[in-house]
Amino acid sequence: MEIFEFEEGDSGIPDIETDEAIYDKYVPTDTETVEAYLKSLDEEIDNEGEPNLKNGHIITCVNDNSKISFLRSINGIFIPPENFARVCKGIYRSSFPRIDNFPFLKNLQLKSILCLIPEEYPIENEKFNKINNIKVYQIGLSGNKEPFVKIKPELITDALKILLNPENQPILIHCNRGKHRTGCVVGCIRRIQNWSQSMIFDEYRRYAYPKERPLDQQFIEMYDINDIRNYAIENNLSFKW
Repeated sequence: MEIFEFEEGDSGIPDIETDEAIYDKYVPTDTETVEAYLKSLDEEIDNEGEPNLKNGHIITCVNDNSKISFLRSINGIFIPPENFARVCKGIYRSSFPRIDNFPFLKNLQLKSILCLIPEEYPIENEKFNKINNIKVYQIGLSGNKEPFVKIKPELITDALKILLNPENQPILIHCNRGKHRTGCVVGCIRRIQNWSQSMIFDEYRRYAYPKERPLDQQFIEMYDINDIRNYAIENNLSFKW
């Protein structure tokens, strides 16, 4: 996993445990489900250290009356993460992927994942990514929240550089809920694509509902795209997604 830096905001004042701060925080999957998933991986490893799926059987865990398929879809049904969507060719967005989303992600044949939360990446996600040769980048952002916490523009630029690189695609970008931090990055992609402001904000609000943040929309509007445009030109990267 490649980790850039974790930021609490421009002011240097720690993120206060407000309702909005709690809303942004990743809530770990319950221990029982994680342990069952990790056990299923151990049972599926063959002598060469690779997943042995030739029998095609489904390993499941029954937890809180819900059946979770760990390694395969159930009857061909895949469960995407919440707020999942295709942004453009080679780039997807979503909330934080959970265990029951793994078969869906496997079907996308991802090369990379860009995570925007500062919390430590869960072991179950690390295992899934390692097995499927998915490279993980992590840029920990604090969401735009009044009055002190703001996303640093240079971190968004770092994120866009990762997303623009065709060697990282197909790539999934996610934060916790796939609403605000992910919405800011996608909004800046739309700026690069010359979308109108009304279209950008309509898309942002559709995924952020019912918690749209004016500071996010202000950030998208004010973000200076010149640096990332120059980076793309210098590296012969195309904006025609």
